[in-house]
Amino acid sequence: MPTKPHPFAQQMQTVAELMLAVSGESVSVIKRAAPEQALKLKSQDEWGIYLEFLRAMFNLTDRVSALHIPLKEQPQFMDELTDTVIDQLKKALEPAFGAGNDQMEIVMTIGTAVSESRQTYERYRFLVTEDSKAKNDMYQDFSDRVARAVGAPGNPKVTAAATLCIAAVLPALTGIFEGQAPPVTADATSGATADSTSVPPRGATGADIKLVSVMSSIKGEEVETRWGLHPRFRQDLTQEEAKQLTATMNRVAKILGERYAAVAFSDQWASWHKAGHA
Repeated sequence: MPTKPHPFAQQMQTVAELMLAVSGESVSVIKRAAPEQALKLKSQDEWGIYLEFLRAMFNLTDRVSALHIPLKEQPQFMDELTDTVIDQLKKALEPAFGAGNDQMEIVMTIGTAVSESRQTYERYRFLVTEDSKAKNDMYQDFSDRVARAVGAPGNPKVTAAATLCIAAVLPALTGIFEGQAPPVTADATSGATADSTSVPPRGATGADIKLVSVMSSIKGEEVETRWGLHPRFRQDLTQEEAKQLTATMNRVAKILGERYAAVAFSDQWASWHKAGHA
């Protein structure tokens, strides 16, 4: 008898594509944030950074999926997501390994990454819908691990870039489970390597990278609106351009913050605003 497909099979496929794409693109972003260290990186080092992003994203996906998938089906979803990530990575690396070769090492590597994801990040207790110290602590732990992996421990540019990349995954994951199109369309393996074997170069589809972000959050009866820039984008701006952008974004943050406050504290959204951010 044919096996019944998982009811969230489409989301599973899309999430796997997102995870591999973000991991690959993030390796490139991290290398640009630390160009001197990037020149010294070996293929195994890049693979380690790639896997660190996968570990964090498995954990975030586990948290997001728990809000959208029935409790009894969620463990099966995560198990099958692991298999889907493995299958996609096998296909992506097939030109390097050769068709028909035993790729058990990939299976074991991803399986280990999932296990390490739980051991490393599950201890941080937070809801993905809220801004909290625990979430920030997890991001800090993750970004510190990436900085050490790139050979630049404590480098603020690397940690900021790593945090920006992983934080952008949450809204993308939420959008996928809510039926929206994913924002990342890059080749899933760009920037990643397996052992000493090179992965095919990035495809022509490119990727969307968030250059400017704005967030409003509620603390008690107060609304705080913040904005930020991608660290590489900030470096590319002249002093005058940075000044003009700052003035513009301060106005944007003021307008959006006032609008958010008006909506969040209305009777219609009284329960929704408890989520803590928009």
